[in-house]
Amino acid sequence: MSATPHLWKKYDAVVIGGGPAGSSYAMSLSRRGHRVLLMERTKFPRFHIGESLLTATADTLEHLGLLDRMKAEGFPVKRGVELTGDDGSFRRIAFSDIGDGHREWTHHVERADFDKILLDAARESGVEVIENAHVSAPLMAGERVVGVRYRQGGEHHEVSAEFVADASGRAGVLARAFKLRKVKDELRMAAVFKHFGGLDERHNPAAEGDIQLCNHKDGWVWGIPIRKDVISVGAVTPVDMLRDSDPEDLFTEHVNRIPRLRARLTGTEVVRELTGETDYAYYADRLTGPGYFIVGDAGCFTDPIFSGGVFLALIGGVRAAEQTSKCLKGEAEEASARKYYEDFYKTGFETYHRLIRAFYDNNYLITNYVQDMFAQGMHPRWVTRTLNGDFWSEDNILVNRMRTEKKWKLFEDFDPVYRPLFMDGD
Repeated sequence: MSATPHLWKKYDAVVIGGGPAGSSYAMSLSRRGHRVLLMERTKFPRFHIGESLLTATADTLEHLGLLDRMKAEGFPVKRGVELTGDDGSFRRIAFSDIGDGHREWTHHVERADFDKILLDAARESGVEVIENAHVSAPLMAGERVVGVRYRQGGEHHEVSAEFVADASGRAGVLARAFKLRKVKDELRMAAVFKHFGGLDERHNPAAEGDIQLCNHKDGWVWGIPIRKDVISVGAVTPVDMLRDSDPEDLFTEHVNRIPRLRARLTGTEVVRELTGETDYAYYADRLTGPGYFIVGDAGCFTDPIFSGGVFLALIGGVRAAEQTSKCLKGEAEEASARKYYEDFYKTGFETYHRLIRAFYDNNYLITNYVQDMFAQGMHPRWVTRTLNGDFWSEDNILVNRMRTEKKWKLFEDFDPVYRPLFMDGD
């Protein structure tokens, strides 16, 4: 194997992937005094879907010292969610109902710019970043991962590290290498989406900045303002329905079913042509092993309905870095650190998965699932908190109810981690 001048040394960690999971892991670990190399297979900025953030995402960005950059970028402010249907009915979930001092706002973002902000912040934190580097396989010493093989500019290289973090998203470099990935077939949804420019929110019958989640009998549609004058619109439907249809026709027909979204699009024009995403659902029961951590979508992805992916990626990166650092500093045994991280990851992702199932199993309406609880006096704040990332709560009434639904189980048995999002010393 050939060598490159900047790779003569051994790193504390090599990170596969420069998206939110990889960037948050890398910067968090580097800020703890460790030598980190991040390898990204593309050149940033690059397009990515997943544009609406939770209030807990804003909390995590504040923890990382990046929230002011989001504000300065001018991304739209999100203060609520509108649930609307094809009959024109709607219900607004206002973040002001969240209560107890929790954040009442967050952002929508254009992911190309948002992800570049994160990757640049990792560089500024001391992380070495190589773009256009395609990681092909882990390096092994017995059963331990000790580095990666990668390709750049037509040449093959190797780099060693004490730990490897797989934040490669759907590519799932380590999950696939170790045959850990399992398919989750219950949903089997696909999405087609466009961006529309010339947005004028005076035509919006909803509250300015709100995400619109629009249900109908064949799936759901999203409307997310990602810039002052640009909106992302997507149609999600069962894979079989999309396969049997012309994607352009399906997109247009499904969007036209939703009068409140159609009104919002008045005067707009397409600025990004139709793009598709399919085969969303997969997971892995093993998310760590000797020398490695799997972070974010590389370990699990189910569906984009409630915009939790970026949050789970960011907070997972922070927690994986925390445990990696403890191992490197001799503050924890590796086995116990890995177990804590796995339990934390599974608690968050399984709670989110249960929220998604509550939507899909109740005719594309989360309100159908919670209406009995409202009748029994449940306060709306529990819905608002759940939709905004309250996934590690021990006292959230709605979350605890969803945890009793055996048919929504995702992972094999694990020990749940219940904790505030951030604590003193984090």
